[in-house]
Amino acid sequence: MSVIKILLADDHTVLRQGLRLILNEAENLTVVGEAANGAEAVAMAETLQPDMILMDVHMPELGGIEATRRIRAAQPHTQIIMLTISQNDSDLINAIKAGAKGYLLKSAESSEVIRSIERVARGEAILPPDMFSRVLEELANPEPSSPKLTDRELDTLRLIARGLGNKEIAGALHISENTVKTHVRHILEKLNLSNRAEAAAYAVRNGLAGPD
Repeated sequence: MSVIKILLADDHTVLRQGLRLILNEAENLTVVGEAANGAEAVAMAETLQPDMILMDVHMPELGGIEATRRIRAAQPHTQIIMLTISQNDSDLINAIKAGAKGYLLKSAESSEVIRSIERVARGEAILPPDMFSRVLEELANPEPSSPKLTDRELDTLRLIARGLGNKEIAGALHISENTVKTHVRHILEKLNLSNRAEAAAYAVRNGLAGPD
């Protein structure tokens, strides 16, 4: 097996340093960078192009699950293992849906972490045995179809995903800012989202962002 380039993403410096020492001792692993939050992980993943990322779930600025979605959308070749203290089913399921290929607890032995990296690099998926059946049950149940957006709401969503503000969207679509605000409100309500950032992420995740 060729050398696996790894990026560590965790807001605890001591943990990152310990992992770096452990992983660099393995012949086929090398740590190429460390990120202290999800936003740094996204930026460093683009710059360093790692083969694998060990990603914490809960981090400041941008959480690990949303960072995973963004990285997997931009760099599908980069595999991600969540390394966390969280045994929350929703964290695990959301991480898998976001594109993570593994989910390890921080209580795992160092040898288990190394084996998991190697297995994911070979195309396998890694889940805690006691959580495996719950994930299968959840993922086996199809999600309800997404609420239907109108054509104008879809146009608005695409422009939100491109980073445009209400005034810019109004100009692009030749409508008033108040109409844009109404479209945005309806989009958030229909998709059960909290803010524009989540709407933009939804658009990218579902192929609705359109060309740059």
